[in-house]
Amino acid sequence: MDPDTFRGDVGADVYWRRRIAALVGVLVVVAVVAWACSSTGGPDDVRERSTSAAGQQTPDPLTAVLPTMTVVPSTSASPTPTPKAAARPRRPGEACVSPQLVLSMEGKGTIYPAGVQPRFVLTLVNVGKVMCTTDVGPRAMEMRITSGNDRVWSSSDCVGGDAVKIRELDRGIPYVRELVWDRRRSGGDCTADRAAALPGTYVAVVHAPGLKSRKAVFHLR
Repeated sequence: MDPDTFRGDVGADVYWRRRIAALVGVLVVVAVVAWACSSTGGPDDVRERSTSAAGQQTPDPLTAVLPTMTVVPSTSASPTPTPKAAARPRRPGEACVSPQLVLSMEGKGTIYPAGVQPRFVLTLVNVGKVMCTTDVGPRAMEMRITSGNDRVWSSSDCVGGDAVKIRELDRGIPYVRELVWDRRRSGGDCTADRAAALPGTYVAVVHAPGLKSRKAVFHLR
């Protein structure tokens, strides 16, 4: 068919519209073929990209703007030790205290025949740094003689006059006193006749405030 005849029969506008439609159709066919060729790896690629994207968590915008807080575990406060007050230095002439005194007693013998009175030596020593004063009277420094559970004699029984005897004790210089027991019992009734102690085994001990001597064991014949 002659192109000019075709154009004359349908008109120029119809002719170009048909040409454009045919061109669009060709482009659509080309696009479909191209999509078909590229779609073979499409789903797997999309799936891999989706999986990769899922592995990377998107930060929460709200969490990103919140301040970061560090929690420090609380520990119970340890009590602060109260400092001990320094001990005041002792002054010369103050009353002696038991930690600075050493009391001892020793018997002159262990066996006393009939008629022989037991004798004992009491010693009190100041081991402190300064001179101190203390009562060395028969009540403050009591010598007691027992036999088993029987309280036989005490130097504090039936003491006449002023029984308080204050002495100055210089450091390291002992106060020494000798006591003699007359082998008679003593008690609260100082007007009654005192009975003689029976032969046997006896124990002598000296007591003072906060102090006590070693025992001295002896025998009366």
